[in-house]
Amino acid sequence: MRLVRTLIKDEDKEAVLQVLNDENIDYIVSKEASDRGELVVVEFPVPEQALEVVLEKFQTAGHGEHQYTVVADAKSALSSNMGEMEERFIVGEEADDSIAAEELRSQALELLPNAFTFLLLTFLSAVVATAGLLLDSPALVVGSMVIAPLVGSALTASVGTVLSNRKMIVDGFTTQIYGLGIAIIGAIMFSLVLKTGHFLSPSLHPGAINQIAQRISPGLLSLIIGVCAGAAGAAGLATGISAALVGVMIAAALIPAAAAVGIGIAWNSQAIALGSLILLVVNAASIHVSGVAVFWYLGYRPDWWEPGAIRPNFKLGRIGPSLVVAIALLVLFVTAGGAVSTHVGFEQSVNEVVGETLSQQQYQELALMEVRAEFNQGILSNNPQEVTVVVKRPPDQNYPRVSEQLKNRISAKTGRQVTVSVEFVDRQQA
Repeated sequence: MRLVRTLIKDEDKEAVLQVLNDENIDYIVSKEASDRGELVVVEFPVPEQALEVVLEKFQTAGHGEHQYTVVADAKSALSSNMGEMEERFIVGEEADDSIAAEELRSQALELLPNAFTFLLLTFLSAVVATAGLLLDSPALVVGSMVIAPLVGSALTASVGTVLSNRKMIVDGFTTQIYGLGIAIIGAIMFSLVLKTGHFLSPSLHPGAINQIAQRISPGLLSLIIGVCAGAAGAAGLATGISAALVGVMIAAALIPAAAAVGIGIAWNSQAIALGSLILLVVNAASIHVSGVAVFWYLGYRPDWWEPGAIRPNFKLGRIGPSLVVAIALLVLFVTAGGAVSTHVGFEQSVNEVVGETLSQQQYQELALMEVRAEFNQGILSNNPQEVTVVVKRPPDQNYPRVSEQLKNRISAKTGRQVTVSVEFVDRQQA
């Protein structure tokens, strides 16, 4: 329920009240007491779903430039026509869960915390995520997502893009870049402390840790996480769902990947740093694109948008901010997305070869557990690409040539030089 209080000129009063009467909305009118001319205050309660409809009709009636309008939450409203309004907009044919564009803009901006709180929580979440990755602890990784305050920057940028609001776009992307930068720096610092202080074994190879290995090989499933996070965040903000719920999903796509980048830099591992960075960039871009798509689908448009008019809506002066974002995202998807698509194709080929090889009669006792393909570093490294295959085997059987056979088949299938490691997990059954 929303309580609206708006200040209107005396000459506009008749048109505004006519809108309220046509919509069967109960209202009160009072004289404005200051010395600012002939002004009146109109106050009325409406269901949350009806707010956008009423404001749009106000604008059509000539009350588009709001000198003073406040929209507040109301627990309940008892009036003669409220039951009809609730029946119409909450459960009736005009039912709609999305909030008004003005309210959407305000809620997105409210999600941006002050600079100190934002940077501190981001730094702490990166430290927790780094500890969780190195300890291979899913609980700690999830905990880092809970305290990460990245939902505000991601959704503010998306709202700014769909509403073509330059300030919101700049604030959202600037905050997000700062936040991810602080997360990576925090992960580097904490990783170096652990490494140089000998809190971890000197022989530790981060790429062998399962929680890190999942983030250094960006594939189709990783892209889906970013898309779903952005869509869920946008839908949650537009329908008034708690930001804490959707914030965890957005942090899940960003914080662990940023922490893995820091770990890769601290351990001087190009494969970990590059693979995680590509994953981070693709997820951040996917969150924004899917968020904008959901907001657009829900009907949010810039204030100047004219339905059905193509030329006025796509004038460069109007869509300039959103056009810049579109070009930047296109560049990111062409570069990072191209690398991910190449890696996805390589992974598919590796999975196909491994499946065909282990299905042979001589390997019928082996049970495939996992296949990990290292991210291709391209021109940054001349080393063969590493592939790790984990299988279960009976304890009394050896398969000395399986890695060589897999290596030859994968190289022939993909045209790349690879190094294949086969890890055996002994299985005993009684």
